[in-house]
Amino acid sequence: MVLLQGRGICRISASLDEEASAKAAAATADAGGLTIFDKIISKEIPSSIVYEDEKVLAFRDINPQAPVHVLVIPKLRDGLTQLGKAVPGHTEILGHLLYVARLVAEKEGILDGFRVVINNGPGACQSVYHLHLHVLGGRQMKWPPG
Repeated sequence: MVLLQGRGICRISASLDEEASAKAAAATADAGGLTIFDKIISKEIPSSIVYEDEKVLAFRDINPQAPVHVLVIPKLRDGLTQLGKAVPGHTEILGHLLYVARLVAEKEGILDGFRVVINNGPGACQSVYHLHLHVLGGRQMKWPPG
């Protein structure tokens, strides 16, 4: 029983940390500075690349939430810090991001069951303000999600 309570406390603490990080990131979201993803795109920070073309980069998440957890990002942010900032001019890249999510799922062997998640804003715990898709799979997904 104590272990379960301890896990619950850790989960609440981790959740609060995640929420605090998201709120802090939101405060500087529109400042225009480089994000960690910009540094990954420029290869300043190494990553485990799964897929790359001229428009997008897909790489393994350093804090995976499933056996397969890949992030898919546009190489050019173009004001697309979050899905809620999308405008008609972003339609092509949004479609391409979803198509690449499908390619990643196929490459990772999870095409028969995967989830694509986009966190939008601090209420959804978005911590990097450079639009990104999480491609998750390799285990049974639960519903409703967190």
